[in-house]
Amino acid sequence: MDPHELSDLYQEIILSHNRRPRNAEILDPCTGQAVGFNPLCGDELTVYLRRSDVQIEAVTCDCQGCAISRASGSIMTTLVAGKPVAEVEQLITEFTTMLTGDEEPVIDLLGYGELAALAGVRKFPARVKCATLAWHALDSALHGRADVTTE
Repeated sequence: MDPHELSDLYQEIILSHNRRPRNAEILDPCTGQAVGFNPLCGDELTVYLRRSDVQIEAVTCDCQGCAISRASGSIMTTLVAGKPVAEVEQLITEFTTMLTGDEEPVIDLLGYGELAALAGVRKFPARVKCATLAWHALDSALHGRADVTTE
């Protein structure tokens, strides 16, 4: 697939998740939740999760924000539900490194799936915080912290 077609596909994935975010409701009951806020653009979201000692059973992201923030939260919920906690913690680290690391990432399309659509955000530093907000909130919810901010 040529780079232009790939870019168009990525844009369509982001637009689809923005228009129809998956798992965008309050999860009740939940075992953890965290509120995320990005004061630069006004994104605000709450990540809810239900987990056992070893697995994420369900996760939702109720987001009021820009297209990147909403799409990232939506994609996140589809990727982490049903996964072992240790695997989710690794994915959080990999995703934030993909967007903030010094090295240009090599994207494994099969491994990252729709998450690869957000890799291009790293070219727009002001938008990186939009893309990572839900992931920081998920990390906070996993570890019993209630709030997260991008500042």
